[in-house]
Amino acid sequence: MDLSLHATNDDVSGAPLLVMRGIVKLFPGVRALDGVDLEVRAGEVHCLLGQNGAGKSTLIKTLAGAHQPDAGEILWQGERVELPSPVAALNRGIATMYQELDLIPTLSVAENIFLGHERARYGFTRPSAARVEAEALLDRLGHAEISPDAEVGDLSAAGQQLVSMARALAHDAKLIIADEPTAALASDEVDNLFRIIGELTDEGVAVVYISHRLEEIRRIGDRVTVIKDGKTVAANLDARSAATSELVDLMAGRKVQTAFREAGQAKVELGDVVLDVEGLSRHGEFRDVSFTVRAGEIVGLAGLVGAGRSEILETIFGARKPDGGTVSVAGSRLRPGSVAAAVRAGLGLAPEERKSQALLLDMSVTHNVTLASLADYSRFGFSQRSRETSDSRSTLLRLDLRPADPKRIVRTLSGGNQQKAVVARWLVHGCRVLLLDEPTRGVDVGARAELYRLIHELAAEGVAIVLVSSEIPEVLGLADRVLVLREGDLLVDRPAEEITEAEILDMVMEGSAA
Repeated sequence: MDLSLHATNDDVSGAPLLVMRGIVKLFPGVRALDGVDLEVRAGEVHCLLGQNGAGKSTLIKTLAGAHQPDAGEILWQGERVELPSPVAALNRGIATMYQELDLIPTLSVAENIFLGHERARYGFTRPSAARVEAEALLDRLGHAEISPDAEVGDLSAAGQQLVSMARALAHDAKLIIADEPTAALASDEVDNLFRIIGELTDEGVAVVYISHRLEEIRRIGDRVTVIKDGKTVAANLDARSAATSELVDLMAGRKVQTAFREAGQAKVELGDVVLDVEGLSRHGEFRDVSFTVRAGEIVGLAGLVGAGRSEILETIFGARKPDGGTVSVAGSRLRPGSVAAAVRAGLGLAPEERKSQALLLDMSVTHNVTLASLADYSRFGFSQRSRETSDSRSTLLRLDLRPADPKRIVRTLSGGNQQKAVVARWLVHGCRVLLLDEPTRGVDVGARAELYRLIHELAAEGVAIVLVSSEIPEVLGLADRVLVLREGDLLVDRPAEEITEAEILDMVMEGSAA
C-alpha cells in the first residue's frame, strides 16, 4: 500500500485562502513574533517548521484568535480581518487541534465535540442529536468503537487526540491547524489520520501542519514555511524536494549533527546493577516484567502506544502501586507506590505529559528545577535562595535552556525548554536512575541533538537510564539494551546491536519473539 499521502491536487492554485503578513506579537520582555509571513492555499497541507521557541505556537494562537497581533495583518479569502477570539476564528472556518489537548475530561465525548456550538432547537439542547453526529464523525475517523457517551478523561491519549480531531471536523472548517497531531498516535493511527487529511484536502480544506518529524513532512506536505526567532526565514518551499539538511539548517541557523551517538564516542564501561525490577505486574496494564539496569547503561523500552511502557515507568517511580513484584535500587527494595521513597533512593522521572504531571506552570524555572531538592536548600528553617538560584542557573546553562533565566515563569517557555526544565530538576537532585518517557516528544531537531548528547553524558557519569520512545530508531540509536513490549507482555530483552527495527515492528504487531 502506498502511504505517501500528499494532497492529490499538486498544483494548488488561485488566490490564497490565508495570508498573514508582518505579524508581530510582544510579551513582557519578549518579542515572540517579529514580522512573520505565512501564505496558505485551499486544498494544501502547508507545513510550519521551527525549533521550540521559534514562535510557532504563538503564531497559531494568533491565527486561532487566542492572541492579538501587535502589528501586521491577516487576510482571509482576500479580505482583511480581525480575529478577536477563538469563537471568531471558528466562525470564519479556522479550527485548531492543539498539541496539549484542550478537552474537558469530566465531559462526554459528544459534549466535548460540540462544546460551544451545542446542538439545540427552540432553545433546548439535543443530546441525542449530538450523539448521532458524534458517532458519524468518529466513524469517519475510523474509530466507531469510541462511545459518544464515554467520559473523555477515561480515554487514552490517542483516544483524546481523536476527539480533538472530531471536534475540528464538526466545525465544517475551511482551514485546520494541526499542532503535532501524531505525537500520541500509534503507526496505524497515523496512517488513518493521514487518510483523513487527504480526504479533507481533496474537498478543498487547507491544513497547517506542525511536526518535528521530517519524514511526516515528506509524506503529507505540499509546501513548507520555516520560522526562527520569530521571523520567517524561508517560505513556500516544496515539501517533497527541499533537502532535509536544508530544512534542519534553516531551523537551527547552523549545521546540526543529529546522530544518536557522536562519531568516535567511547563506549561507557558499565558498573554494578543499580535498578532491579523483578516480576512487576499491574492488573490490566502489564505482567511479570523483570529487568536490571547497571550504572552507565541505557535501557530502551519499545512498543506501541498502550503496550504498558509508561505505566511501567510510573510504577517503578511509585506513582502507581503494583499488584505484584518488586523494585530495588542499589540492592535496597523500595516501598511500593511511594514516590517519596523512590526520590529518596535516587530515582527521577521525566513523564510523557510534562505539563500536567511534572511542572508547576505558573512558578519560576528555579522553583521547578529545585522542587525535588528543597531540603538541600534549607538551613535552620530558612531557604537559601541565592544558592538555589545559582545552582538552577548553572544547570540551565548546561542544558542550553533558552532563555537561561531562573526567574522565568515555566508556562512561557516552549515545549522543548519545558522538557529541559524537567530534566534539570533531576540533575540538580543528583539522581542515580533517570526514567525518561518520550523525552523528545514535541522537541525540535536541534534540541533533540542536545538531549541525545546529555543522555550519553549522564550515562558516562554512571547514571542508569531507562528510556521510552515511540520512535524505534531512537530507541535503537540510544540504548545499550532494548526491551520489547506488546500489550503488557515483555517479549524480549536483547542488546540493541542484536535487533533490528524490522524485527521490533514484527514483534509488536504480531507478538512473536523473533
